[in-house]
Amino acid sequence: MAHDTHEQIDAVTGVSTTGHSWDEIQELNNPLPRWWLWSFYATIVWAIAYCIAYPAWPLVSSYTTGVFGWHSREAIVQDLDALKAQRSGMTTKLAQASLDEIRQDPELFAFARAQGKAAFGDNCAGCHGAGGAGAKGYPNLNDDDWLWGGSLQEIEQTIRFGARASLDKGHQGTMPAFGRDGMLKRQELSQVSDFVRSLSGLPVEKGANIAGGAKIFADNCAACHGDKGQGNRELGAPNLSDQIWLYGSDKVVIMDGLWNGRGSVMPAWNDRLDDTTIKALTLYVNSLGGAQPH
Repeated sequence: MAHDTHEQIDAVTGVSTTGHSWDEIQELNNPLPRWWLWSFYATIVWAIAYCIAYPAWPLVSSYTTGVFGWHSREAIVQDLDALKAQRSGMTTKLAQASLDEIRQDPELFAFARAQGKAAFGDNCAGCHGAGGAGAKGYPNLNDDDWLWGGSLQEIEQTIRFGARASLDKGHQGTMPAFGRDGMLKRQELSQVSDFVRSLSGLPVEKGANIAGGAKIFADNCAACHGDKGQGNRELGAPNLSDQIWLYGSDKVVIMDGLWNGRGSVMPAWNDRLDDTTIKALTLYVNSLGGAQPH
């Protein structure tokens, strides 16, 4: 690359050059198109006019308000107020009706589901996913496997008071740390893990002591999960005989849960959401999965 500061005239076009050349290619000094320049000047004029008409410049403790006195935040508030007024009739019906009554009214149920879907996206999708499909450690709400029960009343209780959220009315069941707290040895954890996998028809290691694992399970796990691992919704103990696994079904994952325990927290929304929103959210979540109305 070469750089020449002396102006030259291109022999082919007769246009002066900028004095820059790359690999013996000269840069012509052509003016910008008029339409482009006028467009550029117009944006400058528009920017100045916008700064005068609307809020634009920050000050020490405030900002310029603009001659029109228009604010996007106020416009949003007005739009929301108008939407609330438009929905006020259905919202009142939703507030006054019971969950079962709403479920039996097609129009009110459709309204509640729409409201619940919006509330779910704002408050629940961060853990359960936008469509309620869940993730590792966060239940899938689209299937029929409910840790704490899938009826309208059970879902409402879970939403209102949470799980392990330090509220008396919330769910309190916790998976003990059998290994960390010295209740079971690692070999015993391995045996009971093989037995648990066998309950749902998963393959186990060759020569696994299934009988020994069954004995350990009966002594330590059956009180919560049931004799055959069918689970207990009152305690939030998962059904171990199906193939729906909250944390995964690999043996190393099961052993980790047995060693360290499980105790994830579901937030309580009773003081964060109003009663009408909780109703709508309950109906929406119920409609995603097993749809157990009673």
